[in-house]
Amino acid sequence: MTAPSDARSRGTRLPRVRRRRQLLAAAQEVFVARGYHAAAMDEIADRAGVSKPVLYQHFPGKLELYLALLEEHSEALVEKQREALESTDDNRQRVIASFRAYFDFVAGDGEAFRLVFESDLRNLPAVREKSEQTFQRCAELIGEVIRQDTSISDEEAHLLSIGLVGMAETSARYWINTRGSVPKDAAELLVARLAWRGISGWDLHRGGEEVRGS
Repeated sequence: MTAPSDARSRGTRLPRVRRRRQLLAAAQEVFVARGYHAAAMDEIADRAGVSKPVLYQHFPGKLELYLALLEEHSEALVEKQREALESTDDNRQRVIASFRAYFDFVAGDGEAFRLVFESDLRNLPAVREKSEQTFQRCAELIGEVIRQDTSISDEEAHLLSIGLVGMAETSARYWINTRGSVPKDAAELLVARLAWRGISGWDLHRGGEEVRGS
């Protein structure tokens, strides 16, 4: 996620939406590279090629910039998870797609995942709440599928979904932080296979019939 080259020079007038995107891109680069506390608005403005007054016209302060990025990328992760679960009716493929969504997210441009998973602002209520909300929303999407396709209780389905999201996040972060020592496709299938071997042990319902997972 990098600022457009035609927006780098100071004084270039851009539509508000494009300017906002430019500023967010520059802020992401600085936050990922330095962390929130070491990042400076001067550096963000310089990276974007704008003056500080222009930056402050769009964002009152550094925290507002950070929260805007956190919101954007948190929503992107939830949407990836939703699309993965809706991409197929085959439960085994759903598990694979669900894990792939996390691996795609951490492998995305600009290491945005660090803002969502590795924030150095977890002590702030607004950041902690958004991070926990994102985790729970992904779990709820998975839990709904489990509730629909198995005979287990709502509470059990939710607990399983929490475990699956935790496994997806932890394995994807480990994979990217070890610089992809295992090829991405192989890593996705490896952890998805582990998850499927567990979740397929319950009776699955398809088209009114009950079948055993395999």
